[in-house]
Amino acid sequence: MASAILLALKPTKYTVRYPRWLAGKPLLYMSITLASLADALFGYSQGIEAAFQVQPAFVHRMYHKDVSMHEIQTGETGVPPFIVAIAIACLNVTALLSSLCAAYVMDILGRRMSIRIGGIIYFIASFVQFFAQDLSWLIAGRSLQGIGVGFLSMTVPVLQCEISPGHSRGRFVSLEYLFLNCGYLAAAWIGYGFFFDMPSEMSWRGPYLVQSSLSLLLVAWSFFLPETPRWLIKNNFKTEDVTDIKVYETYSEILNTLEYEERESSEASWGELFTRYRKRTFIAITSQMFAQLNGVNAILHFLPENFVRAGFTVSMSLFHSGVSSILYVLGTTPTIFYVDKVGRRPFLIAGSIGLAVSLAIVGGLQRYVDGIPEGVERWRTAEGIFGGLGVYLFIFGATWGPVPWLLGAEVFPIRARAKGMALSNISDWGFNFLVAMITPILFQVFPSGYYFILVGSCVISGFVVYFFYPETAHRTLEELGELRKLRYERKAE
Repeated sequence: MASAILLALKPTKYTVRYPRWLAGKPLLYMSITLASLADALFGYSQGIEAAFQVQPAFVHRMYHKDVSMHEIQTGETGVPPFIVAIAIACLNVTALLSSLCAAYVMDILGRRMSIRIGGIIYFIASFVQFFAQDLSWLIAGRSLQGIGVGFLSMTVPVLQCEISPGHSRGRFVSLEYLFLNCGYLAAAWIGYGFFFDMPSEMSWRGPYLVQSSLSLLLVAWSFFLPETPRWLIKNNFKTEDVTDIKVYETYSEILNTLEYEERESSEASWGELFTRYRKRTFIAITSQMFAQLNGVNAILHFLPENFVRAGFTVSMSLFHSGVSSILYVLGTTPTIFYVDKVGRRPFLIAGSIGLAVSLAIVGGLQRYVDGIPEGVERWRTAEGIFGGLGVYLFIFGATWGPVPWLLGAEVFPIRARAKGMALSNISDWGFNFLVAMITPILFQVFPSGYYFILVGSCVISGFVVYFFYPETAHRTLEELGELRKLRYERKAE
């Protein structure tokens, strides 16, 4: 029924709305940059929710607990960790489910329409959360927001991969993660600024207005965003004359690949992902699985709380969260410039080692600080924890943050790309949900031990990449799609 409705809405003509003088590199950079606003929105929502959890006004409104700053400082709010976990994790459930829907929407209605739908849903969800009167409102708003996030996180990496040149695909997709980190950076400092509006509820309502403005800008740009050449050619929008020799070669390569795939069948089935493309599916699923199990959202969702637990005051924790977010953004820089030259495998293996070491240091310092009374000495150790988490976020921003999104979008041929990316997203949101649910409880039970659990995951991820992941750099999407088996080849022959 749903497929029939989508097919009835499928466009029969394609209209170019962007100015023709933008065609070429200016349009490429604008399209990738503005589409990445979708990731900035998700990063922003992560940072804002983390900042709200240490605000008495937010705790009072959502959890009906009258708490002081000292009670938040000591962790004696009386809010059950399981309730906090539900408020955070509800977004991941709806994002997971909407990723499945987005696989059909982006194939039938197009990449830019899928982005537009996600942006509109996000805009509505921002206002639901702005007007929230209790926890049920907040959960409804975050659940609705998850639907938008699922559409956007599913579509944007595919769009960016399909419009990027083969030799710089990693750089452009890494820009997506840079924007996600910038969204978290903006949220950390906006949350810190609005914190001083307490006891007014604008201390937590105000940031939602910023979120709605960003989503509105994304929706507006989606009306000018060009569709990807691969989707256009696949859907028989081939009327435009091609004169540039390099463009013609790319056009012919895409056309030949699609004709080959259509002789077999137009779309890959879900079953084929686990039979014919099982190695590619393994890479897409496990890369996102380890991205979550290596602990980033255990850190980001609760970063101010982690700093409070380390010994900082609430205002100092929010400030240090803002500084940490700068390091998180800076971490993406080496990926943008070197992931296409060095390759995906070295980044992931080096990342696993660096993450394990930094988390082990943080866990050891947290174990030490748990035995120190409040005071100057505790603050000094807390600065060490801040340094360790800053290094962790820098390394994650350079490695396990952007690379799994790149792998999920590039390893599948076009006939399986939407469904393959859907499985990659399901893995991401499923394990994101798991981490969000268990983290508040484990941090309460094992304040320092939880870090060492994450260390174990980082070590395992490094071994999996070393033994099972091929190198996908230096090939076009068509070359990757035509390979019978993904081999450990560093350069196209």
